[in-house]
Formats: sequence, structure tokens, C-alpha cells
Amino acid sequence: MKSKMNQLFETQKKVHVLYSFNEMENYMKQVLSYIIDGVAAGDYVILIENDRVYPIIYKELSNRLAEDQMKFVHFVNSFDFYFSSGSYHPPAIADYFNKMVQPYSENKISFRSWAHVEWATMEEPLHLIEDFEKIVDEAVNQQSFPLICAYEGKRMPDYLKTILMETHPYVLMEDELIVSEQYQPSNILK
Repeated sequence: MKSKMNQLFETQKKVHVLYSFNEMENYMKQVLSYIIDGVAAGDYVILIENDRVYPIIYKELSNRLAEDQMKFVHFVNSFDFYFSSGSYHPPAIADYFNKMVQPYSENKISFRSWAHVEWATMEEPLHLIEDFEKIVDEAVNQQSFPLICAYEGKRMPDYLKTILMETHPYVLMEDELIVSEQYQPSNILK
């Protein structure tokens, strides 16, 4: 039986999902399922992950996917991705992402992305995350691809939760995919 999320991806590609996780075990289950289902659907998967978790994911994928299927998984170090300009700067991150997906878009290659979003402290300017998520939401709609943004729930202050509910049309809550009633479509590039 297909998950609601995969049923959604079959009917539309412009899907921006917030995943707030609390347990690493659940996180691993979701990220592995997303990647394996994506590869099975013929999608390339861009995995933006930290260098502590990626080896665990890679090992699990190596046990579940054939060598030729593993070529569909493209790893991007999350630190390099989010701090490509030396700091968390949304326009620089968006440029990095656009350059990364350009070959897929130009060659009409189906892809999906999973981004593990982390920051060092709660002192990080949360308005930058809001700016970034609005830019990303617009990119998902323009380039037509599914994206899951995974945040650790216990590290999210209420203000950030509100921002994320407003910038993601869908929310994955462990095994249930729901529509965000707080979602406010971005008009940044219009």
C-alpha cells in the first residue's frame, strides 16, 4: 500500500513538505522511505544531510538498493549547503541550490529533494529561515519538484513553528501527511 505522500507525488510534483521529527528512529524511517520510493519512481534524489547522519543512511540504502539504483542518490553536505557563503544567507543558499538542480531541470530529469535543516543555536536569526523557506517554496512551484524540509521538533521555538506552517503547504507528522491551514503562498518572485 502506497503512503499518502507517495500518492500525492504521483498526482503532482510541486510539493513542499514540512517534517517536524522528534526521534531519530522515525527520521531514519521517513528519509529512507522517501529515497527508496523516489528511486523506485525513477526520480533522482538530492539528499541534503549532515556528515554524522549520512553514513548511517548510506549504509541502510546500500543494503536495500542495487548499485545502479544508488547512482540516483546525490548527497550534499548540509553544512556546505547552508553555509556556502560563510554564513546562513538565503540568497546564496538559493543560488547554490539552483546551480545544483540546473542539470536536472535543463534535461527534464525528474528529481526530488530532502533537506535536513539544522542550525547551531537558537540565537540564529530566525527571520532568515523565513526568507529562505519563502524562496524555496517559490522554487518548488517554478521548477516542479517535491521537497521535504526536516526540522528537529524539540529545537523549534513556537515562533519558528508558526513560520514553517505558513511557508509549507503540507506537513508530515510521523506517518500522516496533512494540509497546512496556515500556509501562505509566496509571491516573492512575482
